[in-house]
Amino acid sequence: MWSGKHHGVETPVDRGYDRYYGLREGASNHFNPGLQRDGEAKPAQKRPDRPFFVDHEKFQPYSPPNDFYTTDYFTKYALYWLDEYKDEEKPFFLHIAYTAPHDPLMAWPEDIAKYRGKYQKGYRDVRTKRYAKQKELGLINNRYMLSEETYDSWESLSDSLKDVEDLKMAVYAAMIDRMDQKVGEILQKIDQMGKLDNTLVLFMSDNGGSAEVVNIPGDGNIGTVGQWTSLGKNWANVSNTPYRFYKNYSFEGGICTPMIAYWPDGLKSKNKITDFSGHFIDIMPTLVEISGATYPSTFNGQKVVPMQGVSLLPVLKGETIERIKPLFWQWQRGKAVREGSWKIVAHGNDSEWELYNVTEDPTETNNLATVHSERVADLSEKFESWLEENKKWN
Repeated sequence: MWSGKHHGVETPVDRGYDRYYGLREGASNHFNPGLQRDGEAKPAQKRPDRPFFVDHEKFQPYSPPNDFYTTDYFTKYALYWLDEYKDEEKPFFLHIAYTAPHDPLMAWPEDIAKYRGKYQKGYRDVRTKRYAKQKELGLINNRYMLSEETYDSWESLSDSLKDVEDLKMAVYAAMIDRMDQKVGEILQKIDQMGKLDNTLVLFMSDNGGSAEVVNIPGDGNIGTVGQWTSLGKNWANVSNTPYRFYKNYSFEGGICTPMIAYWPDGLKSKNKITDFSGHFIDIMPTLVEISGATYPSTFNGQKVVPMQGVSLLPVLKGETIERIKPLFWQWQRGKAVREGSWKIVAHGNDSEWELYNVTEDPTETNNLATVHSERVADLSEKFESWLEENKKWN
């Protein structure tokens, strides 16, 4: 079962899923991805013909009911399916791909009201307190130096602009709040099914906070169906505390995201924090090992990409493992390689590689490229070999 964004060419039911509901592209208007409905403002959107699917049935445009909100409806279908299959003995796999808090910034008024005014003290105040709380909770230690701030001066903003910035962050927080509510409803449903203790739940984000700004004319009411608003680089810098840069970059601010694992019957330790460097390519081998499934060598008569990554099951059980092969990143202008403690990273084809010991310097504040030029050359060569190897799968 898959509910939410797919962002691909084929739909999940073409790749083996039994049920699918959601958006087969990138971000859309959270309240109305389709045509304008009676009595509402014109929906702010990149395109009104974003393809939505209910299993095999395609809707383009998709003009939903008046109570539609992406996070709510992605959850609604998930809960419906869990009810439908609750009496089956065989295990279920449910993938929820929420689009929140991706822009446009849109949320229900009651959720926004919880956070309105909480960000009036500005970027530095919020970032400094967030950094202190991360240390207090044990999420980071003194190795995590607070990277250089890149936000604008809060004091330079007019009162009206401060109010706008407070509202933007309040809506962003409200979107996360709503997602948290809905994750809770799904867990509650699985608990009612009597299966929560033996269900592995993995929660993760796909990238760091985004500094992208999309400008689409609207009615000016931030947070509503008629206005497409982006968070912007200032709050993105705060959101990525303590790291540098943002989504689309291969610096840690773009690629270092949390994963939370919950599995009462399978995990013996609770509230354990590990800094093992996992990657999305590790999800498949993890699920294959846990479920006892067999990874296919062909699909529809064609060879498939060999399974990448390593199983995270030992990490989830508190064991220590080492990653033998390097990790690679390539997205738009961002690129990186990590091998052990060492990472090279660059942004742009003409940019020089930077080198960091991310075990000692996880926020990438001390570039060691000139000190260890031979290591840069070695990792750069491995990156080029990896690119060449992957061309045959494109």
